[in-house]
Amino acid sequence: MFTELNSILNATPDSFTQGEFILVSDRQSDASFLIHHFLSFYLRSFSHYSAISQSLGLIFQEGLKESLSILIPQDTTTGSQAIGCMSMSSDGGGEEGVEEWGPPVLLVDDVSVLLSLGVSAGAMLDFSHYCRATVCSQLQGNIVTLVRCHREEAEDDGSDGGSEWLLKGLVHQCSLTLHVQGLPTGYCRDIHGQVEVCWRRRRGDGQHTQKKLFQYKVHNKGASFFAPGTSSAVL
Repeated sequence: MFTELNSILNATPDSFTQGEFILVSDRQSDASFLIHHFLSFYLRSFSHYSAISQSLGLIFQEGLKESLSILIPQDTTTGSQAIGCMSMSSDGGGEEGVEEWGPPVLLVDDVSVLLSLGVSAGAMLDFSHYCRATVCSQLQGNIVTLVRCHREEAEDDGSDGGSEWLLKGLVHQCSLTLHVQGLPTGYCRDIHGQVEVCWRRRRGDGQHTQKKLFQYKVHNKGASFFAPGTSSAVL
């Protein structure tokens, strides 16, 4: 988790906006470090997550049985073990002092991969719309999605089958975007690229957009973010 990025976004693991759709994209760079940030950001307590993950094998197995029972109905007098197990996990299993789960989070690492599998961009936008309606609106959870834009599509002629078209469609659905790209001047050892942060807020008089540009450097213990031209490498 990057504390500097939390400061930029004005969010902490204990205080963040619910119901947000966060879009991460990259071009001529790698935004995977932001996915790692949001993963650790929403996993407030790794020890709690580790303890719950030990029961995932049982949940998965029972979940398959439940799915098959829906497709192939069978008479049964027993309750749903999968639902019961998940309910115990979500409320701490009845043990005192166990942290309760927060709102749901859907994290999709590189949704643009589906384009290479033959899924149309329109179908992916429909899927994203229904995910946002369920996770963000109904459950007041959050979505984080990564889209990679290929360099050869930068001057696209308007085709509706590429990652650029998918990105444009997702931008209209999200409330926060972080677009990572390489430096216009080329490679720099001390500055790995720049990220444009864009907030979109709906108000009574319409939608308001705020943009800020930062440069960044990824290192072993995290990442540093700074205003353009303020890096120690150029001062």
